[in-house]
Amino acid sequence: HEIAGNGIDDDENGYVDDVYGWNFNNNSNDVDGGNHGVRVAGMIGAVGNNANQGTGINWDVKIMNMRRSGVDEAEVIAFYSYALDQRERYTNSAGAEGSFVVATNSSWGINGGDPDSAPLWCGFYDTMGEAGILSCGATTNGNNNVDVVGDLPTACPSEFMVSVTATDDNDNRTFSGFGATTIDVGAPGDDVYTTSFGGNYTTTTGTSFASPLTAGIIALMYSAPCNNLASLAMADPQLAAEQVRDALFEGAELVGNLEGDLLYGR
Repeated sequence: HEIAGNGIDDDENGYVDDVYGWNFNNNSNDVDGGNHGVRVAGMIGAVGNNANQGTGINWDVKIMNMRRSGVDEAEVIAFYSYALDQRERYTNSAGAEGSFVVATNSSWGINGGDPDSAPLWCGFYDTMGEAGILSCGATTNGNNNVDVVGDLPTACPSEFMVSVTATDDNDNRTFSGFGATTIDVGAPGDDVYTTSFGGNYTTTTGTSFASPLTAGIIALMYSAPCNNLASLAMADPQLAAEQVRDALFEGAELVGNLEGDLLYGR
């Protein structure tokens, strides 16, 4: 119910003109994510079959852009709370308010971050999960064992954190993080083709692009014409999220060199 550009907080959620999301860095509705953000968004939802050069995984999706202010616990929780509030509003109003947020993507984090030092941050994924939101996180771009060295947020123990590493066109992991107990799955993130700043396309590499592709898949799964899932998402959002998460992991393929390096090896 927010009306763009009128300077009024029409939906009374505490944010003025937040039609496309919110910028917590400068407390404004300017959600331009720059070159990195545009590349990330293209992996989720660049439209295909339209005579342009590249496509995302989910052609018909709404993306709520959020720019974080920092990576301490208070800043991270404020950032995620925005998405949580939108989903809770949607559920509590039977869709009349808020947004049907089913997944968040975080193409950022702290290399070597210790989950024990961020219990509120890690615990917030459980809070979002209870509301029906799965959270995808891009793990380190270093060939490191996250089980040993840690990472935030991808080493957080929440069952609602989907930790993603990057694979190449042979489905192999080469440069990115791994962990048999911390990193769930791999997705394309090496030399991928996506949108770039200024309306162009580019190739790029990083776990930052594997994670949003996975978040886009989660949203695509929710779009399946399944009345039972749609009803469950409103009646028991947590159970719906758990079922979608489990289907994601079960449906992934055992390929490349992932088995033994990742929790699901897929």
